[in-house]
Amino acid sequence: MDREMLTLTQAAEHCSVSRVTMWKNVKSGALKASMTPGGHYRILKEDLMSFMREKGIYPFAAYQPKKVLIVDDDPAIRTLLSKILSAQQYQFDTAADGFEAGVKIANFKPGLVLLDLHLPKISGFEICKRIKEVPETSSIKVLTITGFDNKENRERVMAAGSDGYLVKPIEREVLLEWIEKLLGKNN
Repeated sequence: MDREMLTLTQAAEHCSVSRVTMWKNVKSGALKASMTPGGHYRILKEDLMSFMREKGIYPFAAYQPKKVLIVDDDPAIRTLLSKILSAQQYQFDTAADGFEAGVKIANFKPGLVLLDLHLPKISGFEICKRIKEVPETSSIKVLTITGFDNKENRERVMAAGSDGYLVKPIEREVLLEWIEKLLGKNN
């Protein structure tokens, strides 16, 4: 979990509001903050992100934590993952290739992408990199699920920004633990 602390000015910049507006949100209790011995407010980045989601502040409001996009070219894997997510009452959508994944990310707005690495059109490595490089999608969690486990693939996708890495075949409980870890149990 990101434990980075922000000043009021930094938090205001993230929200595209004035420092005074941010101060009012802290004073009213709408935004959690701590105070330094010198009397200055500090805000945990994770608290700011939650506040932005709650208030509908772009970009975090657009991507929904309970929505999961499954990106895999194997129809059997898509079906299996769909059944697991459906049983846990997650909203989900599927994509069979990298291009379709890009379209679905923009339209479906998932909080998590379950991503295969070896896909037609655009690879999973490239999809992960694009998600994490673009400010509007960088908060989306990416869980890589691959049948081609090796050190090079793991290092490459983690360097691209993947938030987790699982090897097929995966156990249902392990998958659900990762989803809860990445999205939060209360989501």
